[in-house]
Amino acid sequence: MHARGAARPRTGGAPLPAAVLLLAVLALLTGCAPAPEPDGPRPAARDHWRPKPGLGWQWQLSGRLDPTVDVPVYDIDGFDHDAAAVDDLHRRGRKVICYLSTGAWEEFRPDAGKFPARVLGEGNGWKGERWLDIRRTDVLEPLMEKRIAMCARKGFDAVEPDNMDGYRNRTGFPLTAADQLRYNRLVARIAHRHGLAVGLKNDLGQIPALEPDFDFAVNEQCAQYEECAKLSPFVKAGKAVFHVEYELPVTRFCEDSRRLGLSSLLKKYELGVWRQECPARS
Repeated sequence: MHARGAARPRTGGAPLPAAVLLLAVLALLTGCAPAPEPDGPRPAARDHWRPKPGLGWQWQLSGRLDPTVDVPVYDIDGFDHDAAAVDDLHRRGRKVICYLSTGAWEEFRPDAGKFPARVLGEGNGWKGERWLDIRRTDVLEPLMEKRIAMCARKGFDAVEPDNMDGYRNRTGFPLTAADQLRYNRLVARIAHRHGLAVGLKNDLGQIPALEPDFDFAVNEQCAQYEECAKLSPFVKAGKAVFHVEYELPVTRFCEDSRRLGLSSLLKKYELGVWRQECPARS
């Protein structure tokens, strides 16, 4: 099925007055609210985190986790770390983001065998990874639901869903911008109904449409490609933008990052422990 829209209108004639009276009396006696519409939104398990612009952060997806970086936000791999690691970061005063790939298949994940061959497309440039046919939400929604539920069980505060811009790449599927909007919004709804914040990863061209659906943004190399101003809708809405560069020195992007309100780092491509923050204003 495709992404859920508004609830369907009821069909059929009006109920008999006696039935209406009986239902009203039962509701008063039991104190129970009417059941939600089948296609309506499911309530979130808990209110989710809403990170504000300017928060310091650490993004570590490889190597042994170093929990000692003195920043309020960590972004770590959701499969590689257990609830104890998340709890430890919480005790240190950190919020913790769960990195997942939602737009590409990874052969090294424990659930890789559950993805049928028909939804696997071209490689995305990383060894062992292939783009997913995001039109096939009948297949992908339950798989992503399980992944995001895993993040919630481990105690994460948010999800960073990666590879959310397949429509702009050679995926092997005729994906459109509309397909991407539907899928990205579906992922955001899943995260919210599990009580998690959710970030929009890259996908700069769809920010005006998607900003209301997401709680923060994560971006790679917007300074290198002179695109950072496209992230302004998030900052203007009071939402954090977590940004990294890999090839530019901090002197090339930090001034603009401050002006735009981005939370910027210099990292190496392997996204290990090493990081360099923008220097404090003199």
